[in-house]
Amino acid sequence: MSKVNITIDGIKMQVPSDYSVLEAAKEMGVDIPTLCYLKGINEIGACRMCLVEIKQARGLQASCVYPVSEGLDIITNSEAIRKARKATLELILSNHDRSCLTCDRNNSCELQAISDKLNIRELKYEGEKTSYLLDDISHSIVRDNNKCILCRRCISMCKNIQTVGVIDATERGFHSNISSPFDLSLGEVPCISCGQCINVCPVGALREKDDTAHVWEAINDKTKHVVVQTAPAVRVAIGEEFGFPIGTGCTKNMVGALRRLGFDKVFDTDTAADLTIMEEGTELLQRIQNGGKLPLITSCSPGWITFCEYNFPDFLENLSTCKSPQQMFGAILKSYYAKKAGIDPKDMVVVSIMPCTAKKSECKRHEMGLDGIADVDYVLTTRELAKMIKEAGIDFKNVSSEHYDDPMGDASGAGVIFGATGGVMEAAIRTVYEIVTGDALEDLNVTAVRGIEGIKEAEVVIGDLVLKAAVASGTGNARKLMEMVQSGEKEYHFIEIMACPGGCVNGGGQPIQPSSVRSKIDLRAERAKAIYSEDMRLSLRKSHENETVKKMYAEFLGEPCGHMSHELLHTHYTAKEKYPMK
Repeated sequence: MSKVNITIDGIKMQVPSDYSVLEAAKEMGVDIPTLCYLKGINEIGACRMCLVEIKQARGLQASCVYPVSEGLDIITNSEAIRKARKATLELILSNHDRSCLTCDRNNSCELQAISDKLNIRELKYEGEKTSYLLDDISHSIVRDNNKCILCRRCISMCKNIQTVGVIDATERGFHSNISSPFDLSLGEVPCISCGQCINVCPVGALREKDDTAHVWEAINDKTKHVVVQTAPAVRVAIGEEFGFPIGTGCTKNMVGALRRLGFDKVFDTDTAADLTIMEEGTELLQRIQNGGKLPLITSCSPGWITFCEYNFPDFLENLSTCKSPQQMFGAILKSYYAKKAGIDPKDMVVVSIMPCTAKKSECKRHEMGLDGIADVDYVLTTRELAKMIKEAGIDFKNVSSEHYDDPMGDASGAGVIFGATGGVMEAAIRTVYEIVTGDALEDLNVTAVRGIEGIKEAEVVIGDLVLKAAVASGTGNARKLMEMVQSGEKEYHFIEIMACPGGCVNGGGQPIQPSSVRSKIDLRAERAKAIYSEDMRLSLRKSHENETVKKMYAEFLGEPCGHMSHELLHTHYTAKEKYPMK
């Protein structure tokens, strides 16, 4: 990349020619305030907080969208700049619900942080304020437009990255707002509940539906046996809520904290991930050998399932009939475990700790249960678990480290890597290869399907079969991949799709990081590193070697894809009409 010579605040420097003024300033340590800017997602200059003076241009310019050029002379700090930024911020605050102490984003709000940084101590503009009803119909996401600052980050994420497009700016001027088609609730439109809009919102205008009160009530009910399961991606992100560096694995601290919260048993969803590989791997082989519907497409991600139901109904038969690991584990806990423990399933409450907001909607689906008993009762995000730990006064950093409870046992590394994009594919290959060939895979690290690229392809020789595989993360990439399959441009045996870019490590329920951090650190890559590190540390790295899973089949399930497993662990999906007439 060629470079250009520029001057920032009297300091001469060279920067890549494709930089914006904002990026150039950040490189030399100048912290220009931003609200709407989010690198690679929203670069539109809408909020006007990043204004700078450029000697070659008239008036103040938005640095996030102003490109550098040879000889550019930039000033980032002057009286005019400070006054303009402050006035803009005061105008934003004048029409903002300033209930900071009770806001979900108190102490993690970018608007709050920038107000402190710019020394806002009083508001000059107190005029008319807009008022909106709280949108809380969705099982997963709550929208509060009274706190919206019209930055449009959520729109860019939903429309451009995820290609879901259920929110956009409507009206004009003072009455501008972010709305769904026909002013419907998020629970009434083709929202897939991925929660990526929450992760990019700088304020508290979007949040997950809080289920912590229900979980506290269950824990305090002595007539209930309350068990909790934790997804693999939670352990590599929850530490961020307690000051650990991004990408720190905190499995043992998390288990210890959960036990102190009062759960009767603490289990690892990775056990069900291993179970999923046994079922899904068998399903894949059966389809290949018996001329079944191909490609087989994974069904672990509920956001992807909903996206498929709305956008690619012709591919519903291609979806694996396997429930997600969360739902499989709930079904196993309320059948196999309940029987072994002598507990009536009606007296059991299963709580899931997930990196995902869509899991809240998934557990409410009518397909996810048996005989009127839901597989999973409540889903908490990583953020909600952190709130409960803080509320209970538990010192997370120093809580004694502990292991998951028996009898479900510790899971394999194959289950752990479900948390990163490509992980399900890699785990399946480890098992399917050995089942077909009878030989051990020479290198368990299937690097071809790793990484944060939106679409990845791999060919794996398994005996006489050359398995053609593809991996996509983020529904925008899923759309591209499915359209290529739909047109006949691409052919595969097996496809893994995760709704969130980077997979579950970047789920909509993970700790929120401000744009200043997201612009410097790739959260997906750092959290994934921790996932793969945990896999490498484990002596057990193949799902089919998990003794707990073997015992489940021997004592209860019979065989993978058998009668009992189909009844408990498999399901079906149906096409959805985007905007049905009422």
